[in-house]
Amino acid sequence: MSERFRGYLPVVIDVETAGFNPKTDALLEVAASLLTMDDEGLLIPDQTIDCNVEPFEGANLEKAALEFTGIDPYSPFREAVSEKEALEQIFKPIRKAIKAHGCKRAILVGHNAAFDLSFINAACERAEIKRNPFHPFSCFDTATLAGLAFGQTVLAKACDVAGIDFDNRQAHSAAYDTERTAELFSLIVNRWKELGGWDPEMHD
Repeated sequence: MSERFRGYLPVVIDVETAGFNPKTDALLEVAASLLTMDDEGLLIPDQTIDCNVEPFEGANLEKAALEFTGIDPYSPFREAVSEKEALEQIFKPIRKAIKAHGCKRAILVGHNAAFDLSFINAACERAEIKRNPFHPFSCFDTATLAGLAFGQTVLAKACDVAGIDFDNRQAHSAAYDTERTAELFSLIVNRWKELGGWDPEMHD
């Protein structure tokens, strides 16, 4: 794994939020799907960790965003935790996986990844977390990769073309979207290898 992405461990992240501005709008859910690699050099989705997150103090909650996701930020059934606690829960297994795979750092994989990374970075800043395991600005975007591989940039449509089951009723849950994105990313990377695009024997 450490040789496949230049020492970076790809970790799939999805966030659900109360708007589009990472500085002002609440982070409400965060999920991470870890990936591993088999002896053939094929990626396999591994465990998923997810947390419901309490809106930070003074956070903006866009009504349209909440209607879109169906999240009630203050429902007691969410068992939400603070941003700091959520990130620590997510980052701990990521750091462990980085070490286990002999990688130097994680790189975020996401569908429209810059959006997810911006919310992770903003939450880290608010929570004063100094050791963010992710590269600060580089990421792998499955919207771009799916556009290349399958001619689709919407997650549900890309999964459909790729033959990955996608239940729209479960969409916009961070855990569900993360797992589908992990499957999609693994499929594209593995297919590229099968086409002769990456040979573990030929790495630099």
